Amino acid sequence: MKLSETLYAIAAAVRRHLPEEANPRVGLVLGSGLGEWADGLSDAVRMRYEDVGLPPVTVPGHAGQLVHGRGPAGIEVLALQGRIHRYEGHELAVLALPVQALVACGCRTLILTNAAGSLRQDLQPGQLVLISDHINFMGGSPLIGENDPALGPRFPDMSAVYDPGLRALAQEAGRAIGLPLASGVYAALTGPQYETPAEIRMLRTLGADLVGMSTVPEAIAARHMGARVLGLSCVTNLAAGLSATPLSHAEVTETAARARGDFARLLDAILLRLQSGAVHA
Repeated sequence: MKLSETLYAIAAAVRRHLPEEANPRVGLVLGSGLGEWADGLSDAVRMRYEDVGLPPVTVPGHAGQLVHGRGPAGIEVLALQGRIHRYEGHELAVLALPVQALVACGCRTLILTNAAGSLRQDLQPGQLVLISDHINFMGGSPLIGENDPALGPRFPDMSAVYDPGLRALAQEAGRAIGLPLASGVYAALTGPQYETPAEIRMLRTLGADLVGMSTVPEAIAARHMGARVLGLSCVTNLAAGLSATPLSHAEVTETAARARGDFARLLDAILLRLQSGAVHA
């Protein structure tokens, strides 16, 4: 089966689980330690990834389920609690399938969140940072292979992957709740090992501010399908060479959990503005 056919089958399976009148506007990917936000959705319908044809998640801190429900002011959303990763053995095109399914189910706005390491001393653990752009060090693209023109063009433009209007809206939301947001460039590597100090020096030289192991394939695939993308990183640690503390996944999930309150307040404020239609061109 072609990957595009797999995508259509996954989207159809998701729709079968949804209420007949469902029409979600916003899709979310909730990264390490951030998935609990979806537990607060009203009228929630939950689907295990395996139940709709998606690969299971094997990483601690990722629940591996899709949740449909209503958030602030009744805005209808589809939220992925956790994601699959390249280091779990999946090709980049497979990593894109969950996000592509969200878009195929009607989510034309996507909010991609992650836990990230900071390459800057002024971006400290617990801080939330808007992704302004990315650098792809994952060794490929989720769009490699036969292109389905029904999904998007063969050669999609990536000049503004992270929508400027959505970023301005998020900045306004942050100011409204007393949570000013920094911005930074996110570099994606495959992992699962953390980066060496030499690799971090290289990334800083190339203009990266944040580093992680996800998000970029999803953002590329979403833009290919014409969706608007907002990226949001929760800084969970200083990258290798910037701190004497050895890096661990436990630190990542613990720091994300401590930032959960700020994350929930910010996400709610963003969705309230999306519900009111306050998106800048």
